[in-house]
Amino acid sequence: MSTSMRDASNRMAATPEVSQRSFGELMGNVTQDLSTLMRQEVELAKAEARDEAVKAGKVGGMFGGAGVAAHLVLVFLSIALWWGLSNAMDGSWAALIVAGIWAVIATALAAVARTRMKQLRGLPRTTETVKAIPDAVKPDQGAYR
Repeated sequence: MSTSMRDASNRMAATPEVSQRSFGELMGNVTQDLSTLMRQEVELAKAEARDEAVKAGKVGGMFGGAGVAAHLVLVFLSIALWWGLSNAMDGSWAALIVAGIWAVIATALAAVARTRMKQLRGLPRTTETVKAIPDAVKPDQGAYR
C-alpha cells in the first residue's frame, strides 16, 4: 500500500463519523483525495511513458541495424553483379551498367517521393481547430507595436 493511500486510510480512521463533520471538512477531504489521485495518475503516466520510450528506442535501434544490414546486402549484390557481368565484358563497362541500374532506381524513388511529398497536407485538424478559436480569445496583434 502506498504512503498516500495509508495516509488517507489513517485520516479516515481518525476522523469522526461523516454526519458529525462540517461541509468544509468534507470538501477539504474530497479536494485532498482528488489531488492525491491526480498526482498518482500523473506519476503513473510518467512511468508508463518512460517505459514505452525505452522500448521505442530499442525498436528504433533494431530498425537502424536492419537498415545497415540491408544496405550491405545491396552493396555486395551490386559487386556480385558487377563481377558476373565482367566475365562477359570489360570490368569498366560492367561497373557502369551496375551504376546505371542504381541511377534508374534512385531516380524512380525520388520521383515517387516527390509526388507523395506534394500530397502531404500538414496538420489539417489542428488548422481547423485554431481557426475556430473566437477572435476574443486571440491576443490583440496591434497592442505590441
